[in-house]
Amino acid sequence: MTRPTTQIGGISREMTDTEHTQYLIDQAAATTATKAQAATDKAQAAAKTSAHTKLAALGLTPAEIAAL
Repeated sequence: MTRPTTQIGGISREMTDTEHTQYLIDQAAATTATKAQAATDKAQAAAKTSAHTKLAALGLTPAEIAAL
């Protein structure tokens, strides 16, 4: 398998072992960060839905809930 290339000063070349290792680490970190953000977004959406449900159960209208 060929490695990704890097470009320095207009010259494109294959990554060295060190560069490739760092590239893989960076890719894994980005994937982890994306998954963590998705989990956070899902938790926030669930909390918002729960809050709206509880406020509606107390008798608030959708307009009143939106105003909060």
